[in-house]
Amino acid sequence: MMIEEACVAIENVEARDRRLREAKYARRNRMRYIDVLLNELEMLNLAERRELPNRLATAVDRLLVDCEEAGVGTRPGSVVEAMDLLYEIQDGLMFTSPEDD
Repeated sequence: MMIEEACVAIENVEARDRRLREAKYARRNRMRYIDVLLNELEMLNLAERRELPNRLATAVDRLLVDCEEAGVGTRPGSVVEAMDLLYEIQDGLMFTSPEDD
């Protein structure tokens, strides 16, 4: 009986560790993706482009859904608005841990 309980406890710990590791990698990948989008938006901003291209607007929308940030507001209408929104999401990701989930 004690061996079975120990096996269950070990399985539970392993499952928790696996979930935490998956959440950590998912957050890192999301942060990298945000960095890529921010880089593209910064290039547009430096070129003094105000209008957000459809491709980037769609990418930002998908990111909002993936991050469960759909309530943040409407689709950003400009490059600067998109950048502000991405920085806000990035800050949220940096200052939370997978253990908070």
